[in-house]
Order: sequence, then structure tokens, then C-alpha cells
Amino acid sequence: MRRRILRSMLTVLTLTTVILGVPLVYTAWLWVEDITRNDLQNRLDRIAAEIIAQERADGTVLGELDVRSIAPLVPDNGRLTIVYPSARDGTARRDVGVAEVPEPLVESLSMGTSGSLRLEVPAAPMHAMQRQAVAVVALAVLASLAAAFSVAVVTARRVADPLRDVAARAARLAMGDFRPDPRRHGIAELDRVSDVLDSATVEIAGRLQREHALVADVSHQLRSRLTAVRLRLDELSAHTDPEVVHEAEEAMAQVDRLTDAIDDLVRTSRDEDAADRDPVPVMDELRGVVTEWTHPFTEAGRTLALTGDQSLCAPITGSRLREAVTVLVDNALMHGGGTCTVSVRSVLPGTGREPLVCVEVADEGGGVRDELAPHIFDRGFSGGGSTGVGLALARALIEADGGRLELQRRKPALFAVFLGSSKVRALNSVVSEPR
Repeated sequence: MRRRILRSMLTVLTLTTVILGVPLVYTAWLWVEDITRNDLQNRLDRIAAEIIAQERADGTVLGELDVRSIAPLVPDNGRLTIVYPSARDGTARRDVGVAEVPEPLVESLSMGTSGSLRLEVPAAPMHAMQRQAVAVVALAVLASLAAAFSVAVVTARRVADPLRDVAARAARLAMGDFRPDPRRHGIAELDRVSDVLDSATVEIAGRLQREHALVADVSHQLRSRLTAVRLRLDELSAHTDPEVVHEAEEAMAQVDRLTDAIDDLVRTSRDEDAADRDPVPVMDELRGVVTEWTHPFTEAGRTLALTGDQSLCAPITGSRLREAVTVLVDNALMHGGGTCTVSVRSVLPGTGREPLVCVEVADEGGGVRDELAPHIFDRGFSGGGSTGVGLALARALIEADGGRLELQRRKPALFAVFLGSSKVRALNSVVSEPR
């Protein structure tokens, strides 16, 4: 950020220097020439006064023009040409100074009936002064640019470093670091942001503590109730009817799985970061879900199938993935039709990026109506009379591990879970293209 700010400021300063410096250099060049020409004009005016002083009443000069008072007014290496009316010859010409001037700078003066003057001086001294003036102006411009560069560096550091600190603090807050930061930077707007982050830190920390306490209380109450249910089912397992015993054992297995799922969700709710987790086999996590839901699908006269690459792994929380896929399979049972297929494959998100693991849940039913599709993941929204929490919860569970859940196809419905990002790895090099 500091580099971008500094580059922007230097670009503006350079453009300003060029826009103002070039006219200033040109002005200095013309200014030296104007000074030189004004000096020549002043000399011509004084020479003209000397000549007019030698005129007679009829406006002519008798005999030769006296140049003794004029010669000191002619610059060194200069040449003065005087054309004046003479009583003897009518019009006379007199040259004062050197015989020839190389690369002359010429100034003329007309004296009317008194004649005319032409003064020539070498242009080299004027050009030397012009180059000196341009050099002085250029040095001044460079000095101002260097000073502006120093100010730009200090300003960029003063602006960029506080912005970087505030951004880093916001990133720490997003990662769960709720420690207060008393540092302030003397910039009113950024200090205001820091104050807001302090307030948000206190509020978020308090809410998380209350939520964790609520989760712990709810999980305790659920485990207590599930324990009571299991005790009642344990009593039924001693029944003399084998069918009752079988149903009781199946129910106890469901209670055990539900208890384990609650424990996993409570545990993972306290560890939101999936970045450092070791990749787990996705198919192994989903196999239990498919096994659990095979019986309900069979009772409904339908089929539930699991297909895919056994070696694909992703750094995820197994319980979150299982709960999210359970929601999708349950929706396929309640609202879909035909065979429900849970498939696992790898997809390439783009050139130069590592493959993602994609879990797709598809059925052969009527799909999702067009008017419902934009709101299907909104919490509390339902088109089938349910609570409208399931899909919103499934998306939240997947996003908690850095993935995403999308409705890839409306009719028939196909939901896709993309797990992880660049951290997704496969145990082999087989990568399939997305369909």
C-alpha cells in the first residue's frame, strides 16, 4: 500500500514539475534575452542623444561626426553603424568598434531625420547566460522535486503504516484474536476505526462467550435427554419379542450416533479454523451418511447411491461435512424423486490453481422451482412447509471450513459442495474436468 501511495504521489509531483518547470525554463531563457536587448536599446538611446547633440539647427552634422563620446557606449567586441545627415555629403555613414561581429545579436534604432543606428554584439555571451539561468532553474526544480519526494515518502509512511496496522488488526479479529489494541496513529479517521474495532471486539467476544455457554448448556440438556431415551430403549432391548429388541437396538444406535454428532459439533464450534487440519478421506466420511439413509430411501421405494474417487481428501471437519450432506440427502428424500446419487470428484477451478474436491447430491425429481431458487439458502425461507433452516445451516457448516455450497442445477436438482481451496489435496494425480 505504501508503494502505491508513494507511486501515485510521485506521479502527481512529476507531472506538476514538468508542467510548471518547462514554462519556467523557457521564461528564464527569454528573460536573459530580454535583459540583453534592453541593455542594447539603452545604449542606442544614449548614443542617439549624443548624435542629436552634435546636430546643427538645420538637422545636419558639419564635417565628421565626433565619436569620442560615443565609443565608450559600444560594448566590447561590438559594432555600431551610424547613418546620419551630413552638410557636406548629404548622408554619411560611420562605423565604430570591431570590423566584423560573429553570430551577431542586432538592435536598431531610427532617429527620424537624424538618421539611424545599428548595434551588433556577439550572441555567445547571451547564450552562455541563458544556459546558466536554465541550469539554475533546473537545479531549483530538482531541489523542489527532491524535497517533495521526501515529503511524499514521509506522508506515504504516515498513511500506509496505520492502514496496514488497522487492516492487520481487523484480520486478527476475523481469526478470533479479541485482544484490545491501545495504539492510535494521530489520524482522526483511522483512530475512529480503531475505536470501532475496540467496541466490536468487546461485543463479539461477549456474544461468542454467550453462544459457547448456550451451546454447552443445550448440548448438556440434549445429552441428558438422549441418555434418558437410551435407558428406556435399553429396557426395551430385554423384551421377549425379537422384533421389538431389533427396533430398540436400531434406535439405540441412532441415539449413539446423534450423541456423537452433538459432541463433534460442540467440539468443532470451538475450533473454527480448518486451515491447519490434516486432509481427511471424503468418501469415508460420507459412507456412514449413505448407510444411515439407505433404509429410509428403501422404505420410500427409492435408491441412495455413493460413487466417486476413494482417494480424494480435503482439510475439513468430518462432522460438519456429514451434517451438511445429511441435510441435502434429507431434502432429496422429502422433495425429490427417483435415485439419489452422492458423488465425489475433483474439479479444476481455473488455470494454474489446485483442484477442489466436489461433493454432488442429485436426484431425479421435479427440482427447484424458478421462483424459489434465488432464496433457497435464506434462513427461514421454505417452499415446502418446513422450517427453512436446513439448507442455511448446511451452507454455514460448509463455509465454516472454507468451502461453499451451491445449487448447480435446478431441474432436476443438483447441489454441489466445494471443499477447501488451495489446501485441497488428492492422494493421486487423477483430476477430472467439471461437467
